[in-house]
Amino acid sequence: MLRIREAIVVEGRYDKNTLSQVVDTVILETAGFGVFHNDELLALLRRLAERQGLIILTDSDGAGFLIRNHLKGALPQDRVKHAYIPDIAGKERRKRAPGKEGKLGVEGMSPAVLEEALRRAGATFLGEGASPAAPRSPITKADLYALGLSGGPDAARRRADLLRRLDLPEHMSPNALLPVLNALYDREAFLKEAGTWM
Repeated sequence: MLRIREAIVVEGRYDKNTLSQVVDTVILETAGFGVFHNDELLALLRRLAERQGLIILTDSDGAGFLIRNHLKGALPQDRVKHAYIPDIAGKERRKRAPGKEGKLGVEGMSPAVLEEALRRAGATFLGEGASPAAPRSPITKADLYALGLSGGPDAARRRADLLRRLDLPEHMSPNALLPVLNALYDREAFLKEAGTWM
């Protein structure tokens, strides 16, 4: 069982059950779209974010991104990290049919995939004793524009190619992609590597 400092928010109880077999931390549910009308839950999420940090881990389908974006606007951005699961076609065992987009949700992910998603988001794993990373130059919106990944002709296609290459969800906007890239890459390494892909 992995212990992490940040609390985690997921969409529903099956996601919570799956994740609780991987990590030991506070895990809260949004009750799907219920979080849109639940001021008490939002207040609790804000408190947890301020106290210990918060990781948002939603499904990679359209509904998951609606919930993620709502939380993103309602919570302190400097205290929230975003974990993303990859797009994997399939259906969870408990369901009779796949979801609308035919993708596995958080509950359908293996423990290894969930751990990797949390590590990529920058979760603080307790007891691993790593020294703090040296400050590094962040990847910026200007970098994404210069690479043709936002704001220009064919940017959506180029970004979709990049998301597939990096095994990230297809619904990520440039604004959602930026913090993920910064969690995964040093700026210089990303620009060098991206230059070979584009």
